[in-house]
Amino acid sequence: MSIPSPADPLTLGQHLVSVLDTGARVATYKLAVLVALLEFSVENVPDYHSSAVDVDLDDLAARVVGLYWRQVRDFDGHYLRQSTQARATIPDAVREFARATATAGRETPLDIASRRNPDLFREMIKKVKLVLATQPLYRLQRVPGGYAGESFLYDDSWMSAKMGMTTVLAHGNRITLYPGVCFALARLSALLKPALMLAWVDDVRRKNSFLDEDVPDLEGHLFGNSRIALIRPRAALIQAFGPSCFYCSTRVGPEAHVDHVLPWSRVGIDGLANLVLACPSCNTSKSQLLPARPHVLRALDRGRDSITELAATIDWPVQFDRVVTSARGLYASQPVGSPIWLGRNKITDLRVDFSWLQGYHIDLSNNFDHQ
Repeated sequence: MSIPSPADPLTLGQHLVSVLDTGARVATYKLAVLVALLEFSVENVPDYHSSAVDVDLDDLAARVVGLYWRQVRDFDGHYLRQSTQARATIPDAVREFARATATAGRETPLDIASRRNPDLFREMIKKVKLVLATQPLYRLQRVPGGYAGESFLYDDSWMSAKMGMTTVLAHGNRITLYPGVCFALARLSALLKPALMLAWVDDVRRKNSFLDEDVPDLEGHLFGNSRIALIRPRAALIQAFGPSCFYCSTRVGPEAHVDHVLPWSRVGIDGLANLVLACPSCNTSKSQLLPARPHVLRALDRGRDSITELAATIDWPVQFDRVVTSARGLYASQPVGSPIWLGRNKITDLRVDFSWLQGYHIDLSNNFDHQ
């Protein structure tokens, strides 16, 4: 099969929008795998933007599991349907794992649950991976009815709806994004991710008859980070770094906001390495903007070891390496001139700087350890 020329972001975006316009979906799996590919691409922008990039399917499956992790909680007393079929294998597997790893009825972060129960986690990943390979990854580049047009993300010619794990492993347990696709997806992420999430909310609404237009914050349940869930990080950050705003040093009280340095809407990193205390004014002003790079460096300069020790005291993930790789990808893939948040009501524009994360090294030896 011939390899397409390096992807143009505009053309690729048009292809992906067509995926959203193909009518009703049987399940939300296509949307999940697209969001996971966007997040992967942000974290793995190649030095040469036109390069092809391998995507390990265990890593992709773990990202998809992470997307469903919050969604499998009951909503208004209901387990939300994510498929028109009687059984939805992926969310059902995630829900079973969540129930098996719950501690004293308290929601456990996925990173912690996976480390405490590695065998159960591996079994879930194996099950999810095969579903991804035989369903959304196989069908993603095909129009309804199964017609296989020209692939535009990765070669799917070896895939089928009936293949087994032997075939997946024979192809290296991976897909390879075509030249330029990884960079193009990273650049498009800020535009496409919200659209995919809106489509996901609409799909869930259609698949659950008890939901109506007035149901409170369905989107927040599916994708939002819970302020209640951030109570433990807030207390730990106050104790370790004092009750002051990370950005402006204003004193904050016990109800201080916990802010994601790299915005939650860009990369859903809840690890302590990406969390800081913020006063309401700075948090509101920053909103979903990328912060100026010195803010990211200051957050990382708190130190991997000290953040890891602090996270251990509250049983919370660290995700230090994900912050480094995501920061690198986010800033490398944004157009020059993009708005960057300096401080309260202070905006500047992005400039190219390839050396600013030079001192930070990451360990990619374990696909499941996103710390």
